Amino acid sequence: MTTSPPRSHQATGGLPPLLPGPRRLLKHPRLMHYNRLAALVLLANVVFARACWPLATPTLGHAALANLALAVVVRQQYVINLLFRLATSAPTSWPLRVRWTLGKVYHFGGLHVGGALAGTAWFLALTITTPSGPPMAVGWALIALLALVIATALPPFRSRHHDHFEKIHRFGGWAALALFWTHTLLSSPGPWEVGVLTVVTFSVALPWLRLRKVDVRLERPSSHVVLARFDHGETPFAGSSTAISRSPLKEWHSFANVPSPGEPGFRLTVSRAGDWTGSFIDDLPGQVWVKGITTAGVANIEVLFTKVVYVATGSGIGPCLPHLLAAQVPSRLVWATRDPRATYGDALVDEILAVQPHALIWDTSRHGKPDMVRLAHDAYRDFGAEAVICISNKKLTWQVVHGLERRGIPAYGAIWDS
Repeated sequence: MTTSPPRSHQATGGLPPLLPGPRRLLKHPRLMHYNRLAALVLLANVVFARACWPLATPTLGHAALANLALAVVVRQQYVINLLFRLATSAPTSWPLRVRWTLGKVYHFGGLHVGGALAGTAWFLALTITTPSGPPMAVGWALIALLALVIATALPPFRSRHHDHFEKIHRFGGWAALALFWTHTLLSSPGPWEVGVLTVVTFSVALPWLRLRKVDVRLERPSSHVVLARFDHGETPFAGSSTAISRSPLKEWHSFANVPSPGEPGFRLTVSRAGDWTGSFIDDLPGQVWVKGITTAGVANIEVLFTKVVYVATGSGIGPCLPHLLAAQVPSRLVWATRDPRATYGDALVDEILAVQPHALIWDTSRHGKPDMVRLAHDAYRDFGAEAVICISNKKLTWQVVHGLERRGIPAYGAIWDS
């Protein structure tokens, strides 16, 4: 481990120049693929509306249902895993520009947003044209509920009041689905409407049908971190995540699964980053709730490239670790964290060094915070990598990803809606 960054491990040389104006503009955060996908869904709805003008009442209902179904189903774990599987099936012989775009598959949340906004707009138009009666009353109740769910899902509210957002999104979504069923049944539905609503309802219910309470063995190497070990008959694939909870109806938290090659079960790395994780580390519960299906994460896009650099800070090592252990793709690790051995334990650090002997592990308690963009670029250049994958907090992830992308280097990192 690099305890004192020697000259060979320090950031060297300058960064490449920024891309020319038009190409650099496409790398602006506001034009990220998440927003592009949302805009694409909205544009498709505008084109559909123009093609079907004047719009009949059944068309309004069908468009509303189709868009809201998209918003729900695209967040279903099996669908997410399918999207990742399709995107990462491209061979590394394909042009880098194509693989660069396919790697942005984790921005699929843009489809969710576009579908939710378009579906709400279509349903508003349907409700306005609905004659007075029970369907209209239910319609306005559903519009009010959808508006609440959308407003509280916007980044300003979501980032400041995440627990409230999660509860409103969960219970509001369930209530909206119930109201949609009510409205549909009051409106003499056909087989198509009932079939789509059935699929949507099953999609929402499926993760909860797999809800169970399981044993967990916890190891606390420091007051900042707990290593949670699970062995309840499931060994998830590397790069997936599992949602756990101590109160299933209140809040859920997802962590990257770390399976060990050839061993059953898996581990999660839980770092102190708020009230919930803090109490988890302090209380050391013997059991937790798990639900749903293990879901692919951003680092799964590594197979699109011949070589990758993993950039992590603090507990961001968790999502990187299963890929480092599996060694499916040649990789180089850059990890900046506070006193790694004291914080995460000798066993974990030694495990990392066993598979990444040339890793740069930067002790921020001794050497301060490094320039992660420059370190990432130097590792990318020296290792001959094709892409950089960053797992960190929101601010630093944005700095690394956009700092590199604006210079023509494929870079990836979880977004606020990953």
